Amino acid sequence: MDKPGNQKGKAALGFIFITLFIDVLGLGIIIPILPKLLEQLAHVDLSTATQISGYLTFTYASMQFLFSPVLGNLSDRFGRRPVLLGSLLGFGVDYLFMAFAPTLFWLFIGRVIAGVTGASSTTATAYIADVSTGNKRAANFGLVGAASGLGFILGIGMGGFLGAISVKLPFIVAAGLALLNALYGFFVLPESLAPENRRKFEWKRANPISALTRLGKYDISISTLITAFTIVYIGQKAVESTLPFFLIEKYQWTLSSISGLGIFIGILLVGIQGGLIRIVIPKLGLEKSVIAGMAFYTIGLIFIAFNNIGWMMYVYMIPYCLGGISGPALQGFITEKIAPNEQGELQGALTSLVSVTTIVGPLLMTSLFHHFTMKGTAVYFPGAPYLMGAVLMLLSILLAIRSFRKASAVELKKA
Repeated sequence: MDKPGNQKGKAALGFIFITLFIDVLGLGIIIPILPKLLEQLAHVDLSTATQISGYLTFTYASMQFLFSPVLGNLSDRFGRRPVLLGSLLGFGVDYLFMAFAPTLFWLFIGRVIAGVTGASSTTATAYIADVSTGNKRAANFGLVGAASGLGFILGIGMGGFLGAISVKLPFIVAAGLALLNALYGFFVLPESLAPENRRKFEWKRANPISALTRLGKYDISISTLITAFTIVYIGQKAVESTLPFFLIEKYQWTLSSISGLGIFIGILLVGIQGGLIRIVIPKLGLEKSVIAGMAFYTIGLIFIAFNNIGWMMYVYMIPYCLGGISGPALQGFITEKIAPNEQGELQGALTSLVSVTTIVGPLLMTSLFHHFTMKGTAVYFPGAPYLMGAVLMLLSILLAIRSFRKASAVELKKA
């Protein structure tokens, strides 16, 4: 059960949900308008715009890679509350900055700011680890997915609707939401990390390279699972980084059509992450939930790669979104093995790891898309990124199975 066990604790988890929601909302808003925005600012065709979007994501992820362990370690020293509120203020400023970017160069500057403030997810997930125990921990990590789903729904919807009025308007609205949430959190968010569980801030532990290196201190079963975690996130970038470009290129979808699919995906994610996993994970257990989720990802990506009928994207997104079962189960399994005063450091390192995948994944997937869709290409295959994602998911399944077998062997020896 949750440690707070009262209305104050529920309000805190509600705030974390909203914080993560706004985090994803800001990313979702730019998805439907990004192709048009890049074509206008850079004066390029759709295929080249896809590559530029990969570079923008690279910039964002690089900053997040550098700053996630810093914020994670600061939250282990000073508590989660001040770091979360500071990040939200930064988000609000960033969205305003991006709203008024006059050129592509300034859009990249905006992504730098977003990468630094985007590290708030590190502290938010550490907060969840602080206030949750047992099976409830994995379920509460589902808040991350549910918030992502709602953020995706409104982000995509707002991006499509508001973007039709003005490309700047969605960013202005997102800025207002972030600043309002910071104000709300100032009054309702309690501190989750007890003083006795805090530790001294050390720059060597906040260094992103050191943070990643420290992941190697865990036993081989956890390290292998973290590797699988990394590969899953790289595979996910096939959908995250190329979907609007893919839909326009292959099916000639309009802005409203893209928004419609985005809303559908968001509804699926909310249902799965906010409800289904609370039934599935306790019933199947963490290990089976991880494997099942990765298998669903694989099936969904293969279907998307070879699909030739536009409306079938709605059908094939169902198994893909069911893959989201694996994320909270992975987080729950890994965090169970870590001490309370290291949760911020762990989440900082994992977020840095996700940032590495966001550096590598979009560059890989957008480059594949560009190669197989550019004028004069020898083989035209827009689904190439999704097929690559499916291969990576299969590899992650093999690694996860290996990890769980080693963990079982270690437990048997201890017994």
